Amino acid sequence: MAGILPLPVASSPTPPARRLPPWLKRPLPTGAALNATRKLVNGLKLNTVCVEARCPNLSECWSRHVATFMILGEKCTRRCRFCAVTTARPDPPDPEEPLRLAEAAAKLGLRHVVITSVARDDLPDEGAGHFARCITAVRTRLPHATVEVLVPDFHARSECIEMVLAAGPQVFNHNVETVPSLHRRVRPQAKYARSLETLRIAKAVRPEVTTKSGIMVGLGEGRDELLAVFRDLRAVGCDLLTIGQYLKPTADAGHLPVERYYRPEEFAELAERARELGFAGVASGPFVRSSYLAEELYARPGG
Repeated sequence: MAGILPLPVASSPTPPARRLPPWLKRPLPTGAALNATRKLVNGLKLNTVCVEARCPNLSECWSRHVATFMILGEKCTRRCRFCAVTTARPDPPDPEEPLRLAEAAAKLGLRHVVITSVARDDLPDEGAGHFARCITAVRTRLPHATVEVLVPDFHARSECIEMVLAAGPQVFNHNVETVPSLHRRVRPQAKYARSLETLRIAKAVRPEVTTKSGIMVGLGEGRDELLAVFRDLRAVGCDLLTIGQYLKPTADAGHLPVERYYRPEEFAELAERARELGFAGVASGPFVRSSYLAEELYARPGG
């Protein structure tokens, strides 16, 4: 039987990438301002959620000298199926990071500094102390700037939440991300009720601090489920809300597919429903993310 060639291995064709609707396409800004922001961030060895989460607004924001700093490394202890951040064993916190972050904020001329982080379930305080040090560094270097933190849930530990709030941020943000029925699929290591409790504790500890949360759409949720989440957030005193379109960050099978693209008018309708429930400010649109135009939402609520 010599000369018989082995049969080729059959493989399924790779499905084509889902075509984006027209309202999710826009020209990408380029130029000196964007490159200057990149050079500054890289030169100070800082991480940004803009890069690590593959944010579609990176070019626009960096062209305006705006960046969202991501502290505590670029490796996360959780594996959320919507997020591009790497899941791995994190490195120890960098004690010099707060000062470098404050320097970057000053050089960028930021009036509203947004600080987020990976989840650090490996640390005794889950990173709360490092958040506090970063806030303090920014407030020392830029006393007239406002500070917004986008934090993990800290397992709703009041001592961690209080540690962050004691440093004096103006905005305490924690995202619920999706509706309860999808939570286990989207955020397998998080809990919807725990996220609500994190926001409730923050408002109870510091009623004067603005609390904020965000949710993605397009993962298979229903409209009534979204409205129920809005009501739940208002019930724990959440002041500001962001609603944005989920976009699959990579072709990796571990990242969830987009089930539906919401039209701009649907985002407008969801914003109106949220305002009717009493949110002080709502940002709702295809490109809205937690920190996108965060200064505008905080300074001019109702948008």
